Amino acid sequence: MDKYDKQALQVAKEVVIKFIEVGRISPSNFGQNFDVIYKDIMRTITGVTAGDDSYRMETAEESE
Repeated sequence: MDKYDKQALQVAKEVVIKFIEVGRISPSNFGQNFDVIYKDIMRTITGVTAGDDSYRMETAEESE
């Protein structure tokens, strides 16, 4: 897990916790919402959608 994954997971966790506190997310729909929030955060951080390894390939090429 690279730094972008860790950052996105941490931010997604905090966002989901806030949504649970205000009643926007419930335990029954947690998984569906967490996935969407995490992917949006990854897209914001990296410029690509989570699950698309193109940003990892780009950073590997840049470091060579």
